[in-house]
Amino acid sequence: MDKIAIKKIPKKILIIKPSSLGDVVHSLPFLYAVKDAFPKAEIHWVIAKGLEGLLENHPMVKRLWIINKDQWKNLKNIDGTIREVRRLFKYLKDEAYDVVIDLQGLVRSGLLTYATRASVRIGFKEAREGSSLFYTHKVKGGKEIHAVDRYLKIASAIGCEITGVRFPMPLVKESLEVRKLKDDMGNYAVIVPGARWKTKRWPPASFGSLASMLDIKTVIVGSSGDTGIAKGIEFCSGGKALSMAGNTSIKELISIIRNARYVVSNDSGPMHIAAAFGIPVVAIFGPTNPVRTGPYGKNHIIVKSDIQCAPCYKKNCKTIQCMDEISVEKVYTAVKGIVIVQ
Repeated sequence: MDKIAIKKIPKKILIIKPSSLGDVVHSLPFLYAVKDAFPKAEIHWVIAKGLEGLLENHPMVKRLWIINKDQWKNLKNIDGTIREVRRLFKYLKDEAYDVVIDLQGLVRSGLLTYATRASVRIGFKEAREGSSLFYTHKVKGGKEIHAVDRYLKIASAIGCEITGVRFPMPLVKESLEVRKLKDDMGNYAVIVPGARWKTKRWPPASFGSLASMLDIKTVIVGSSGDTGIAKGIEFCSGGKALSMAGNTSIKELISIIRNARYVVSNDSGPMHIAAAFGIPVVAIFGPTNPVRTGPYGKNHIIVKSDIQCAPCYKKNCKTIQCMDEISVEKVYTAVKGIVIVQ
């Protein structure tokens, strides 16, 4: 096992994990382990704009560095991006971090790691896009391993004692809108029909048929880009599903999921929020591998087809057969098999 000797107890640590939503949730046990090992250390975090709600006012994170990485990709704004990046590099260097950990493993995060000029800069040996060139120390993460356990390998390498996996989810003040929704719905399930890749999406009509069969009402959650499919599910549910897609902040999303009886989801960020809270999840998988990115923990059920080409990790496919062939009855049977913890 890789071990990294840190000569002095770190006073200031930077974690670089900008995105995505599910990946940031997977990083929370790493945050817990580091804070537990170095309780007096000040921890900062680089997070992507739009996801900061997940870590704002988190008791374990002293400061957030919010980067607009999507805007950085816009070549029309290249001059502004260069100025912004230069300022950020200067600020990160001025912080004088003792330890910097890159959990993202891409060239952008590698450059941010290097910009700190910290004497200890850690990342994965198999990090992509040449980002490992910017590290002083490298840890073998592995591929056929869950992301949570992969991140904890770095925690173990720097001397953290891993006695269990804990997700320090943020405390979220419930909004009046969400409180009213919960009062109106009573017991409810959550449906997550969206996913970043179209190949990871179970058909909306199937979600709608499933919702119509369940013995409790469902709340559909998602981004503004999911509003169309959410409305279709709402229509197909026969009045048993309510769409909140595009109408919640991350904090409201967390609040809704936290009180769900169970969650039915594609491979997505909200699925991982549910698993972090210990909410039972029925996870529908096609092109991705649940060994790597499935809901972490117990009392979750994976539903997938037996098609030979899956998992293929393709973002585009002519047929998306691996998702389309999963029947409503198969998912419904999985839902009936989960154990609801009171």
